Amino acid sequence: AFPGNTNADSVVYYKLQHSIKARFLRFVPLDWNPNGRIGMRIEVYGCTYRSEVVGFDGKSCLIYTLNKKVINALKDVISLKFKTMQSDGILLHREGQNGDHITLELSKGKLSLLINLGDTKTHPSNAQINITLGSLLDDQHWHSVLIEHFNNRVNFTVDKHTQHFHAKGEFSYLDLDDELSFGGIPVPGKSGTLSHRNFHGCFENIYYNGVNIIDLARRH
Repeated sequence: AFPGNTNADSVVYYKLQHSIKARFLRFVPLDWNPNGRIGMRIEVYGCTYRSEVVGFDGKSCLIYTLNKKVINALKDVISLKFKTMQSDGILLHREGQNGDHITLELSKGKLSLLINLGDTKTHPSNAQINITLGSLLDDQHWHSVLIEHFNNRVNFTVDKHTQHFHAKGEFSYLDLDDELSFGGIPVPGKSGTLSHRNFHGCFENIYYNGVNIIDLARRH
């Protein structure tokens, strides 16, 4: 609710904390100034929004090779939006030589983030985490995803619903290769995840640590 002005000609201005993307806006007056005449004027101002979209046909994937200077960054932040009519598919995958891997997978309309330490004998207490969020995400509407991995802490957000995970010890370091694939797994994986289906749908605004992946792909 937004309180309005209390006199004849002053302007009350509100700046929303988060932007709104919509075809229509509906304003419902809740109360009128008891000492004045009934009237209302509203102006809405837009903001800049950059949209980079890429489509996947269930057989393709987009591979980003990380800059070797930033591979061992202390914090990994991945964000994207997706929409699909398929209930299953790999959205993101990255793995290492010893079986470590991180996978974001749509399964039966729910989104699962799997982070695995390959050697379960060495790390039996925290061999892997599997966080699942959302439901009916195969509804052909845009859904937003944010993954933050900092030392042994993981924040996983889907459509503003967040799960926090805090692990012990070795989760602060995952031995991962410099290739990050979106939409599927291009070659037989060391972690044995090739049986999973590739993603069939669209991604919008894929960012890895601030890098616009789709824009890089457009510019080859």
